[in-house]
This record gives sequence, structure tokens and C-alpha cells, in this order.
Amino acid sequence: MQNVDEDTITQIVLARHAEASSTRLKQIMTSVVQHLHAFARDVQLSEEEWFQGIQFLTEVGHITDDKRQEFILLSDTLGLSMLVTALNNRKPRGCTESTVFGPFFVEDAPHYENGADVGNGARGEPCFVTGRVTGLDGEPVANARVDVWQADSDGFYDVQYAGTHEAHGRGTLRSQADGTFHFRSITAESYPIPHDGPVGRMLTALGRHPWRPAHLHFMIDAPGYERLITHVFRSGDKYLDSDAVFGVRSSLIADWERHESGTSPDGIAHDSPFSTLDFTFVLNRVNAGTGRSR
Repeated sequence: MQNVDEDTITQIVLARHAEASSTRLKQIMTSVVQHLHAFARDVQLSEEEWFQGIQFLTEVGHITDDKRQEFILLSDTLGLSMLVTALNNRKPRGCTESTVFGPFFVEDAPHYENGADVGNGARGEPCFVTGRVTGLDGEPVANARVDVWQADSDGFYDVQYAGTHEAHGRGTLRSQADGTFHFRSITAESYPIPHDGPVGRMLTALGRHPWRPAHLHFMIDAPGYERLITHVFRSGDKYLDSDAVFGVRSSLIADWERHESGTSPDGIAHDSPFSTLDFTFVLNRVNAGTGRSR
């Protein structure tokens, strides 16, 4: 029997993985064990600190449910989500860059026709969004599925409200023959990620804030093109350089043009302020036979 001590434990654990059924699983778990053990040695982890870490992860699990994904928040705030996104979404120059998915996407959001009010009663100043979907060569991409979702002016997504079953500030559209789409919603505002749980306490202990700059989420799918998951960020936001989840890319910052009053793009006269946003999304083609679908 081999003696287990601080010098031998790592190799003993790795030897137990010799019969792993998956080569990829063995590769990943080998690296995980090596890095975890190296971390513990590097910081000389105490038993009390180890227990506090276990308790923290337990609390992250307890607060996670179908409306709140604290593990994604943890990954986001540690920069891991953005790193994985960058590693897996290398694109040719000129394509719209990807960014983090976030924890508030909902499958099967309601479908809207172009020009409809996706806000659907969400609190906030009106905003009229025009977008277009093209390929890298400028070709219009028709019938692309466009998922959009956002927080309201109080900083909450619809799924964060107890007892709410109707979608607000989220929906799906289809791009038209010329690749364009347009809808009405509300003007994006900066907001804090949920910080009343273990991730929030971690940020406080680290002297970090929980705020995200104002943005709209988009996910765009079209046959023959790579799926795009991204945000469009509002220029001038004070949190652009300190996004709590490290999701900002300069190419994704756009101007929300504010209008004090006047006729909006849908032809309606407004006595109160509203904003307009125009953004072009450029998709990357996939090789024949490797297209993704939803």
C-alpha cells in the first residue's frame, strides 16, 4: 500500500482515473485535480478555509432554482463565463462578437411580428430598436430567429418577479427578406446582478460592485450560420469599464439616440421622451453540414 501524504496524494488520485471510459473526461479531471491540488499547496489552504469554501458552494446550490442560477452568476463574476465564451467563439474580423449568455434567458419566449411591443408593459422609457442581420460579405440573412431579452428600468428581468408568468421585455422575432427586424421595447438601464446571496457577499468581501452597464441581450440563429449570443451595450454608461461579469466588448457599444418628443419610427407622436437604437449583426458562416439549429 502506498502512503498518502501531501507529496503523493495528487499522483495517487490521478492513478485512480486510469480506467476512465472517456478520454476527454480523463483529460479534464486530470487537469482539475492538478490545478486544485496546486492551488491548495500555493495558498497553504487551512481546514477552516476549505470548510468555508464548501459552505459557500452549498449556499450557491441552495439559492439556485428555475428562476435564479447562482452558479452562472458565480462563473460570470469570476470571469470564467467570458473566458469560455471567448475560447469558443473565435470569429473572422468583421463578425459581431459574442459575449456572456447570462442567467435570465427563457426558452419558448413569445413570438412577435416586426414592429410589435416586446416590452409588453415592462417599466421604462420607450425605445424603438431597428436591427439587421447580415453575413460577413454583407448578404442579408432572411428569416433568422432573433431572441431578445432585457431588464426593466428597476433593474429586474420578468422572471425575477414572484408570481409573474407573462413575458415582459423578452420575445422572438424573424428577420425580414432584407435581413432587417424592428420592435418596440424600453430603454436599457444599468442594473446590479442579484447580490443578496453568496455571490453578492463574495463581491462585497472583494471590494467589488455588482453593477452591469445598460444592455440588450440578443441570440440570433439562422441556417448556415453560427449562432450568435451577444449584447448591445449603451454608450456612455458609467459601468462599461467595470462590468461585474466582464462582458463588455468595444465593438458591442452603440448609441441610444434620445428624443425629447416627436414622432417615433412607428409613426406615433410622443409628447414624452423616447430613444432609438440601430445595430447591425454580422454572422459567421459554418461549413456545409455543420450548421446549428434550435
